[in-house]
Amino acid sequence: MPDVNYLAVALAALSAFVLGGLWYSPLLFAKAWVRLNGFNEEELKKNANMAMIFGGAFLCNLICAFVFAMFTRGGIPDIGDGASYGFATGLGIVGFSFGLNYLFERRPLALWLINAGYFTLQFTIFGVILAAMG
Repeated sequence: MPDVNYLAVALAALSAFVLGGLWYSPLLFAKAWVRLNGFNEEELKKNANMAMIFGGAFLCNLICAFVFAMFTRGGIPDIGDGASYGFATGLGIVGFSFGLNYLFERRPLALWLINAGYFTLQFTIFGVILAAMG
C-alpha cells in the first residue's frame, strides 16, 4: 500500500462531506443548484435514498482524498503548497473536466461555477489537511 497518512485522508474526506453540506445548503447554493438542474425540491425529497446518497458521497470523498494523498505521498512541503496543489487539482483537473461535459451538455455556466467551485475548495482543503498532518 502507498505510504499515506490514513488519519489525514479520513479527516480530508470528512471535511469534504461537511463542506458539501454547507455548499449545497439553503445558506449558500441549494436553491440555485436545484433550479439550474431543473429539479423540483419535492421530487428530490420524495425519491431519495438518503442513506445511499450520503454513504456514497462519503465513500467518494474518501476515495478522492486517498488518491490525492497518493499523488502527493512524497510529502507536501507546507500548508501553502498544499493549498496550491489542491487548488490546481480541484480547478485544473476536476473543474475543467466538468467544464468539458457542461459545454457538450449545454449546461449553464452558473451551475459549472457552483459545482467546480465546490471541488476546487474541496481539494484545496485536502491539500491543507494533508500538508498540516504531513
